[in-house]
Amino acid sequence: MSEAWTFVCALGEMLPGEMRTVFDEVTGTPILVLNYDGDFYALEDRCSHEDFELSSGSFDAEEASIECVLHGARFDIRDGRALCAPAYSAVPKFPVKHEHGGVWTRDDRG
Repeated sequence: MSEAWTFVCALGEMLPGEMRTVFDEVTGTPILVLNYDGDFYALEDRCSHEDFELSSGSFDAEEASIECVLHGARFDIRDGRALCAPAYSAVPKFPVKHEHGGVWTRDDRG
């Protein structure tokens, strides 16, 4: 588990409906951070159906979901749960905090 937080962007730099990928500074895990209506959520940038980056897919800012471009699996960005086949398992969700004028995340898996 990483105790170090990774800087994503300055608060206000990522607008609602936008997303950005960062890499956890300790574990090297790719983390997809999404702004849903002013709230930030972070998921592992990897589809649980097939090892492919979710950041290549489309973020539906009205439905709070992201769709994998490879096979169409969709996930709820708020908790990572799979919303449709071919994915059946959730994508890991990570904490996000606002501190020192920035948005931060980390891989908190133990």
